[in-house]
Amino acid sequence: MKLHTIKPADGSVKQSKRIGRGIGSGHGKTSTKGHKGQWARSGGGVRPGFEGGQMPLVRRLPKRGFKNMFKSEFSIVNVGSLDVFDAGTVVDADLLLNSRIIGKIEKDGLKVLGEGELTKSLTVKAAKFSKTAIEKIEKAGGKIEVL
Repeated sequence: MKLHTIKPADGSVKQSKRIGRGIGSGHGKTSTKGHKGQWARSGGGVRPGFEGGQMPLVRRLPKRGFKNMFKSEFSIVNVGSLDVFDAGTVVDADLLLNSRIIGKIEKDGLKVLGEGELTKSLTVKAAKFSKTAIEKIEKAGGKIEVL
C-alpha cells in the first residue's frame, strides 16, 4: 500500500445532488421540485407542526404538571466515593468535578450522603450533609464545613 493508492471504502463517499445544472443531469429545469405549488416556490412549505389548518396536536393535548422554580437541586456524592482521596485532603465540589466523581455542580451546590464507608480523615466542604454522612466523616477523624 502506498499513499497515492489510498482511497475511501466503496459506498462511503456519496456525490452531492447538483440540482439546476441542465437537463442532462436529470435534476435540471424544475430542480427536483415538481411543477408549481407551495413546495416549488421560493421560501415555500409550511412550518414544523402545521397540519393544514386542523387544530395542531400540541394544542389538542391538555397541559400537564408544572416546574417548581423554588426546588433545591444539589450535586449528590456519597462518603464511600470520597475514600479515593489521600488523608488530610480538603474535598470540595471543584475537586470532585475535576476528579470526575460528579458530573456538574448544581445551582444549590454539593450535598454529601452517608452511603458507603470512609477510612481516611478528610476535610469536606459542602452546602449540605446528611446525619449519617456527618457521623461517618467525624468517626474517620475528618471535619465538615458547611458552605
